[in-house]
Amino acid sequence: MTEPIGILRGTLDTLVLRALLGGPLHGYGLSEWFDRRARRDLSVLDSAIYQSLYRLERHRFISAEWGLSANNRQARYYRLTAKGRASLRVETATWVRYAAAVTALLTQPEPAE
Repeated sequence: MTEPIGILRGTLDTLVLRALLGGPLHGYGLSEWFDRRARRDLSVLDSAIYQSLYRLERHRFISAEWGLSANNRQARYYRLTAKGRASLRVETATWVRYAAAVTALLTQPEPAE
């Protein structure tokens, strides 16, 4: 089994926004989302998720409210705002273009001389 890859700097906020596209989640729910969707191929620290949530809330990309979790405990639930949805669209398009360009550079064979 291979070691999980550390998340690339600058991508966590976009991935958190993507996770919240499916509906409100609390911090632990986000951690579970990463584990489930990345099949444990990405290593994301819980502390990094919470830092991202605070940053996104400060920029008004997400909003938060208190609610009860599945185990009947108080939890802060985060949801996307309209500004967050717009940012996610832009960042997703940028990331897809970037990944395609890097993939092309890494996989194209060298021309014969």
